[in-house]
Amino acid sequence: MLLEIVSPEAKLFSGEVTSVSLPGVEGSFQILNHHAPIVATLKEGVIKMVAPSFLFNKEIEGEFTKVNDQNYTLAITSGTIEMKDNKVIVLVD
Repeated sequence: MLLEIVSPEAKLFSGEVTSVSLPGVEGSFQILNHHAPIVATLKEGVIKMVAPSFLFNKEIEGEFTKVNDQNYTLAITSGTIEMKDNKVIVLVD
């Protein structure tokens, strides 16, 4: 599925992932390929992304923490997520 993470300043990430875990206001949740459509509010926490490989813009790469070659995390203070048509858009603060 396609994951896009956007902040007010820039697009932080855009690429194919196999899963993404998010800190929802009602509790953490995970989205996998072909998940049902969803809109949710996010709280302070960590977004966890899993993919076979990652390509980051050099100016933005420092925002992410590398767990290993297939796992990266991004700390956020709040945000909103929409999953529709196998595309996840995350707006973060």
